[in-house]
Amino acid sequence: MAAHASRVFISHLTGVAVFDPNGDQVGRIRDVVVSLRIGGRPPRVLGLVVEVVGRRRIFLPMTRVTSVESGQVLTTGVVNMRRFEQRQTETLALAELLDRRVTETASGDEVTVLDVAMVQTRLREWEITKVFVQRGRSSRLRKNRGEALTLDWSAVTGFTLAEEGQGAANLLATFEQLRPADLASVLHHLSAKRRGEVAAALDDERLADVLEELPEDDQVEILGKLQDERAADVLEAMDPDDAADLLSELPGEEAERLLQLMEPEEAAPVRRLLSYEEDTAGGLMTTEPIVLEPDATVAEALARVRVADHKPALAAQIYVCRPPNETPTGKYLGIVHFQRLLREPPYTLVGSIVDGDLDPLLPDTPLPLVTSYLATYNMVAAPVVDEADHLLGAVTVDDVLDHLLPEDWREAALHGGEAHHSTEQESEEPGGH
Repeated sequence: MAAHASRVFISHLTGVAVFDPNGDQVGRIRDVVVSLRIGGRPPRVLGLVVEVVGRRRIFLPMTRVTSVESGQVLTTGVVNMRRFEQRQTETLALAELLDRRVTETASGDEVTVLDVAMVQTRLREWEITKVFVQRGRSSRLRKNRGEALTLDWSAVTGFTLAEEGQGAANLLATFEQLRPADLASVLHHLSAKRRGEVAAALDDERLADVLEELPEDDQVEILGKLQDERAADVLEAMDPDDAADLLSELPGEEAERLLQLMEPEEAAPVRRLLSYEEDTAGGLMTTEPIVLEPDATVAEALARVRVADHKPALAAQIYVCRPPNETPTGKYLGIVHFQRLLREPPYTLVGSIVDGDLDPLLPDTPLPLVTSYLATYNMVAAPVVDEADHLLGAVTVDDVLDHLLPEDWREAALHGGEAHHSTEQESEEPGGH
């Protein structure tokens, strides 16, 4: 059914595909831009924030939207691909309205916003007319404690007031299925205040995954807003090489304080990584490759490779070493490529199919030599050993790319490349970016 005949809850638009008149997908909705108005008047919906190829976020005016149907939004005319930049008079419905605590006018009770709904008026404008809220324990109507209900926009007040400690549960629910890199894009585009609130609401594992995808400035900002104990827990949940990279951006005393709060067995590999120069194999490597003893079977190796937590580059090969199996290991014997594992019977011992012809890297190997090593041997990861042939870790191709790309590549990626600043007069369309 077309949007003008029904109410559309904003949270249901998250991730909905946007199509142009030719039926080609333009991108997916990430938020809705509204303009709050005084006197209890419903906010006007200005347009949609649409994420297009390359994670660029653009503004799509509601005047260009022809229909909002289940699972898709249709637009007309040429889409302006200039990067969206929020103006001071604009509010993002998902990012800034959800989880707010406002006041129900009739009862005076504080309620929490779970969602807001928009409808199209007879003048073909869109307005936020309904607020889906939940009464808290403080409700004076005992029978209604915890009750969720839909109110008219005019029946609540407080949306324009500054709020400290705004929750994030309902906002995160709308992005629950996003990959860490996509959720990182969401966080990057929030205000600093809202970014801290959302980060605080994420569990340690999820926040660790997201931090690894954010630019360094965002990482440092978010970590700095966490309590020290929580920050240490998040660092423990990160890959050791990513945790080391983040700690290297902090003042020495602050980094040491967090290392002291981490569990000793979690802090030890991070300390080792911090001891190497950044642009060397030691500074680039991860300390958690897949390590097996030579008497392990192919079946055991494949079981380890299948573990979902392993990144694809690390799961491409296993490292065969004498015990102990934790880095730094016993004597390094060689590697077994994933393809070789697939060709061998399950009972075959990995020690009998080791590729020992490739010389491993030393931790002080500079980045250019690491790059040429991977390119020469068509490898996605390379072993790093010390002078006594103990395996220290593995350098993966994504680690190398991370250091070969410009320092601000994550920032550029989250913005979909450099912004296009036109010398022509800016559009007068509200939100026309």
